[in-house]
Formats: sequence, C-alpha cells, structure tokens
Amino acid sequence: MKQFILCIAAMIGLSSCLIQYKFNGASIDYSKIKTIAIADFPNNAALVYAPLSNDLSEGIRDQYTKQTRLQVNRRDGDLELEGEITGYDLAQMSVSADSYASETKLTLTVKVRFTNNVNPEESFEKTYSAFQTFDASRLLNDVQEELCKEMIKEIAENIYNDTVAKW
Repeated sequence: MKQFILCIAAMIGLSSCLIQYKFNGASIDYSKIKTIAIADFPNNAALVYAPLSNDLSEGIRDQYTKQTRLQVNRRDGDLELEGEITGYDLAQMSVSADSYASETKLTLTVKVRFTNNVNPEESFEKTYSAFQTFDASRLLNDVQEELCKEMIKEIAENIYNDTVAKW
C-alpha cells in the first residue's frame, strides 16, 4: 500500500513538470518574422477546373494559419509565397486484360516562388507536383473535387515543410 501511494505521489509530481512539444515542425523566429503574404495562385494549365485556383490558394493559407502564429496576408509579408498552377493533367495508367485503361492518373503541378524578406538566402523557386489515381470507369467530374482536395493538401504540406519547417 505504501508503494502504491508513493507511486501515485510520484506520478502527480512528475505530471506538473511535463515538457510539451509541438510537432508542427515550424522553425520560425517570431521575434523577426510576423507575417506571411500568400498571393492567389492563378490557373495557367491547359486543362482548367474552375475552383482549383481558389481552393489551392486557400489550402496553402489554411496550412500556415493552422500551423503557425504568423499573420496571413495577401501581400507585403516578412515571408512571401506566390506562383501559379502550371499543370492539371490526365493520363491513362494501367491497362486491363481487354486492352482498355483501368486507371486514370490526375496530376496537379504548381510553380512556387518563396521570398524570405528577413533572410533572403532562404528564398527559392520550386515546382511541386501531386497526383491521384482513380478507376477509369468513373468520370473525372465524379471524383475531381475529392482528388483535388488530396493533391492540394499534399502540395500545401510540402510547401510548408520547405518554407518554415525546414524538413
């Protein structure tokens, strides 16, 4: 019984000394960097899905809003992100036994320019790409919204990791 009470007392004592870690990965010096400007990403791809430009721009903004304490603006930030959608493409993938495509691949490509106005040597220009596959018997219109959400999420996470998480 004595050991049980000591164990409980130790657990209570240790719980008041816990160190908390955040796993958002941001390595931002908030004393120097307070804002990020994320411009709208226009769709310059040959194949156009009307909501894609807005959904991508908002998806990237949401990533920074949720993962950092930075104020997100559309221009004039300590950090700046801009770019454009350069590709939105369909490709037939695997072929079934009857010689018809059984899967279709949808690829989203985005060119990004990152400017760090506090540490200019960290600025870069890079192309990001993500893809999703779907059953070729389905119409793109039926799966497009969900596939785009997944690709936008992946691209936004990769941009975030390259700009402020430094992974």
